Amino acid sequence: MAERGDWAEIKGRRMKEPGAAEAYEATRLAYELGRTIRQMREERGWSQTNLADVAGMTQSAVARFEAGGTVPSLPVLERLAHALDADLVVEVRPRVA
Repeated sequence: MAERGDWAEIKGRRMKEPGAAEAYEATRLAYELGRTIRQMREERGWSQTNLADVAGMTQSAVARFEAGGTVPSLPVLERLAHALDADLVVEVRPRVA
């Protein structure tokens, strides 16, 4: 049986596969967005059901989003931001070298 290698080696090989870097970045972004929404919701003392009701969504959709399981559309982000009385800011910035 071939040796499996450690996580860093496996990740390095996988990240060289076509589309892997883009998929990794999309997953990271979904996780960060979900974490931010969860934090804002919890700061208000709201349950996922409370947020879902105000945003016109289902509790399960909020749960999937907060877990980073879905990459939301801009309209969904706008509904969540509005429900949380927050501004949605989307920007594209040049990378700093």
